[in-house]
Amino acid sequence: MADNKPGWFTRMAKAASRFTGRPLCFMLALGVVLAWVISGPIFGFSDTWQLVINTGTTIVTFLMVFLIQNTQNRDTQALQIKLDELIRSTQGAHNALLDLEELEEDELEKFRGRYEALAEKARNCAPEDDDDAGTPEVRVDQPKPGP
Repeated sequence: MADNKPGWFTRMAKAASRFTGRPLCFMLALGVVLAWVISGPIFGFSDTWQLVINTGTTIVTFLMVFLIQNTQNRDTQALQIKLDELIRSTQGAHNALLDLEELEEDELEKFRGRYEALAEKARNCAPEDDDDAGTPEVRVDQPKPGP
């Protein structure tokens, strides 16, 4: 069986994400800012005093962008796989909808148009009409394989 242990970056990113999302981390950051503000008069609100907070916040922000992006990428991939499994396992669902996130924009717009038309039809039907409930059939053409 293959080793499913995540790589060092994934482990570090998950740990950093868990830590930075907690109230304790916010309180630590707030404490740093308060200490910086309180130390202003001690250092005469000098350029160096300002540079310290500017540099620190820039570095933290720069690094957090990558951690946040990594976390969002993992979450999005997991969500897409779960949605694909629901589509695959649902009787009557269109398997052509699997892995839609990999399609080009114009192909996505064709799918969106079909489902917008279905939604519009459901909104405009009479309350006693069954077209607003259930799973009406939607014609979904299989995309042609790329070159």
